Formats: sequence, structure tokens, C-alpha cells
Amino acid sequence: MGWTTMPQADPPRLIRFHKPYGVLSQFTPEGRWRGLADFIDVPGVYVAGRLDADSEGLLLLTGDGALQARIADPRHKMPKTYWVQVEGEPDDAALAALRAGVALKDGPTRPAQARRLDPPPKVAPRDPPIRERRHIPTGWIELVIREGRNRQVRRMTAAVGFPTLRLIRVAIGPYTLDGLAPGAWAAEEAAPLSRSRGAAARPSRPSAR
Repeated sequence: MGWTTMPQADPPRLIRFHKPYGVLSQFTPEGRWRGLADFIDVPGVYVAGRLDADSEGLLLLTGDGALQARIADPRHKMPKTYWVQVEGEPDDAALAALRAGVALKDGPTRPAQARRLDPPPKVAPRDPPIRERRHIPTGWIELVIREGRNRQVRRMTAAVGFPTLRLIRVAIGPYTLDGLAPGAWAAEEAAPLSRSRGAAARPSRPSAR
């Protein structure tokens, strides 16, 4: 009796979306915030890992439940990379504190990767623009974390003395914002599990120090 070869399932479909400021991580709008339905008209996909309405950058969506859990669940320790514009010019002591872990009200954070971005990254203008205080400079840092607490990055930079003015997520595991303008999305195959658990992807960016 011969064996019947079962057809291989297609790789899970994944959508990379460059979420603009003022858009919720859900399809329906609420109050003054817009929803994903204004940008993505694809049935059967759901957000894998949220991003606050006042933050920008990479949002992943998929219709595969296992893939969604792998991306969103902090237990999988998928690295998330952020470009953060802060009030003031972050010094070595602040970066060292972020790398070591910061004491927050809900407990200390895990050690993070942190470094200055100099020159600042070339990013699309935000609408509306950030509010900068006269005579106070701003700086950019790159922060890589493997947790997912509520507004964690903002709380971390504030704890070391440099409040966040603008927050852009540029990578989640092997997936990046590369090639996506704000409001644009692209569908692709999911990366293998081994890559998803590895080091953070390196999006196109300026030299850092």
C-alpha cells in the first residue's frame, strides 16, 4: 500500500504595517484615534503585538494563531527595536542605566541594548509634529528590549532623566520597517522560528555611537 503525500501548508501570511501617529492597534476607531481599517483591507488578519496610538512604526498582523502568539508573547523574548527622540542629549550614564535595567513602579526592567543615534535617523515628519521646548536640545537613541510592558520605553527614558518626545518601532525580531512609508503595508512569508528568536534585525539607519 503506497503512502499518500499530504500537500504542504502555505507559510503563514504576515503583514508589515508602518503605523502612523494617531492610529490604534485595532481595526475600529475610538474617539479621536483612527483604526487600522483606514489602511488595511485584508480579511482574517489580527494584530500581533500592540503599539500605542501616540507611537509610530512597525506593527505586524497575521491570521496564524501560533505565529501571532510567538510574536506577541514576551515569553518568546522576541527583540523589539525602537528609535526614540528624547528631550535633552542622553549621556553615557543614562545609556548605562538603560543597559543595566531601570527600576520602574512595576519592577525593574531587564537589561536592554541602548546607544545614541548620531547623526539623527532620517525619518518621515510626524503629523502633528512633536512639541519641542525652546533652548532645550533633543537627541535620539536606539533601544532594544525583550519585554512588553505598558508604555515601557517611555517610562524607561523618563526614569533616566530623558522624557520621550517621539517613539518609532523599527524592528520586531527579523522584521523591519525597511521599504515602508507611513501608512503603507506589505505582505510576506513568516521568518523561520529560529530567526525569530535570534538577534534583533538591523533596519537601515545612520551610524551610531
